[in-house]
Amino acid sequence: MPKRLLAYAVVLGWTLTWWGQPGLDAQNSGSLGVPGFHHLHLNSMNPDAAIDFYTKQFPSTSRTTWGGMPALASPNNVLILFTKVSTPPPGPEPPTAIWHFGWNPVDARKSLALYQQRPEVTLAPLYTGDGDAFVYISSDTWPGPPGSLGRTKEQLAEAKAANLKLAGGAGFAYLRGPDGALVEYAGNNPTERFNHVHMFYDEPLCATVWYRDHLNVPGSGPGAQMTEANCQIPHDYTKSWPALERGGLVRSPAGGATFGDVRMNGYLRQDDRPLVSTRGHLADHVGLSVTDLAGWVDKLRREGVTILQAPYALGDTRAAMIEGPSKLALELVEIK
Repeated sequence: MPKRLLAYAVVLGWTLTWWGQPGLDAQNSGSLGVPGFHHLHLNSMNPDAAIDFYTKQFPSTSRTTWGGMPALASPNNVLILFTKVSTPPPGPEPPTAIWHFGWNPVDARKSLALYQQRPEVTLAPLYTGDGDAFVYISSDTWPGPPGSLGRTKEQLAEAKAANLKLAGGAGFAYLRGPDGALVEYAGNNPTERFNHVHMFYDEPLCATVWYRDHLNVPGSGPGAQMTEANCQIPHDYTKSWPALERGGLVRSPAGGATFGDVRMNGYLRQDDRPLVSTRGHLADHVGLSVTDLAGWVDKLRREGVTILQAPYALGDTRAAMIEGPSKLALELVEIK
């Protein structure tokens, strides 16, 4: 095997092992521990209508307020906060680190059947790599090779030649939410809950290193073995399907972190354009909960992390905004 392909195989193997690691162990993570996932903050022209939409499509959620802001609450103590804006927030262009967010439904296929009956729901097609052919749930096309969510052109040809059976059963699917939000629902799960913010990173393995070094996130996988000096690897932008774009999706390498029970893993950005700041976009920032805000700000300043906003009042508590990997805005919220 050529050295470059061998390197990709090693990285992919690590990635697939690491991708599914549940939760985080704060022991041995420094005296400040590991932040929890607090909220995703969206800019919306009509927060009330957006919350109405989400509570209908994801019935485990409920309307609430937090810090004086309208909010959507998931049963796992995760919030989506909303700021009302007067003009449509920028969508997928120019690209930022936040790609989409999503829920674990109880039954993805049952959810799909319900959404197909609801005129307010727009389903996002998943292209199969066969011209304009598409499905609405990933399991209606060929399964990926072991440990992969998609097939390259060569792997699709192999599946056809082998007359491989369609995956069937549970899968991942997408719908379009208010303000152009892209929302994933995936799998069959014991309970419905908000479970991830899916990212794009300029350098996914470097993102893993950043979360480890600055936010005390322990983990396995390639990032755990790397440093800032060696986390960048060559990229050939190999595409695979099913994908939301006809041209496919770059799925390797992958990196990121998990905070509490919410994943913030992500793929390599889809082309060679550097990602822009999330501020002001539809998904403005991610909020992480900490117990000692002053301690975190002191630590991050010493480490050279960009502080976008010094500690400020936020509802009944305090927060600070920092810049994470790939210009991702992260709000540290003090929760005692």
